[in-house]
Amino acid sequence: MSLIKKMQDRFGIFGELLAFLWAAKLWWIIPMIFVLVILGFIVIFGHGTGLAPFVYTLF
Repeated sequence: MSLIKKMQDRFGIFGELLAFLWAAKLWWIIPMIFVLVILGFIVIFGHGTGLAPFVYTLF
């Protein structure tokens, strides 16, 4: 079984996105997607917690 097929089975939709990006030779976009996801989690989870003042300094 190929690495791409294993990735699709294990990660579902996210795996299919990664497999598509890899097959279309857009692998250089993958780090940008990870950074955007991490920033999204920081904004979502930092909104109502004590992290809010630190999140606002990032933007």
